[in-house]
Amino acid sequence: MILKPGSGKRTINGRDFKDYFHSEVQNMIANLPFAILGNAEEWDVEVTARGGGIAGQMGAVRLGIARALVANDAEVKPALKKEGLMTRDSRAVERKKFGRKKARKHFQFSKR
Repeated sequence: MILKPGSGKRTINGRDFKDYFHSEVQNMIANLPFAILGNAEEWDVEVTARGGGIAGQMGAVRLGIARALVANDAEVKPALKKEGLMTRDSRAVERKKFGRKKARKHFQFSKR
């Protein structure tokens, strides 16, 4: 992720944010750190996102932007932390257990 002073241009994987995130809500959530600080037009953002789906990448982009803004100016951290933007989503796929079909699903049981 590259955050540099500029005119407010935002690209993800070489495409504009509005083209990459099809929904206006997804675009708004990805740009939430700028909306809170009110400095959206002061920064250019270039992001490379791989893996997961669009929603997961949207959350990762939001966290990356927030962390980059804090690295640039530590005084904005309390405002972003208050809105919950400095917290990583720690959910992960539960592992498959032995003796079961999936993580929690059991094999079909036949009484006879």
